[in-house]
Amino acid sequence: MSKEEEFKLMYGMIFSIKSFVSRLSPTDMKDGFLNYSTSKYKLHFFETPSGLKFIMNTDLSVGSMKDVLHQMFSSIYVEYVVKNPLCSLDQPITSELFKNKLDEYVRGLPQFGTKTGS
Repeated sequence: MSKEEEFKLMYGMIFSIKSFVSRLSPTDMKDGFLNYSTSKYKLHFFETPSGLKFIMNTDLSVGSMKDVLHQMFSSIYVEYVVKNPLCSLDQPITSELFKNKLDEYVRGLPQFGTKTGS
């Protein structure tokens, strides 16, 4: 499966889950859809008021990543993409500085760890 097809599949899945959650939830949808778990991973979701979506897959044992995803948006995306005149918001992100800062941030999280063992 190509990356483009994978992205389309992921977008469709997230759209369907959000729609399903909004129909089943009470009228107060303050937080909306935040995460779901499978037997293999946990998917965390954060959407900005402008509709930009941040998604992160983690181990099942990881708690809520809402604050982490919000921090990625406010401190990394805004600083290294929105404020960068060389980045076009309607194009894929190609900034190596953004990618490096995001990688550095994620690797510094207490939830990030490398699996050891055989």
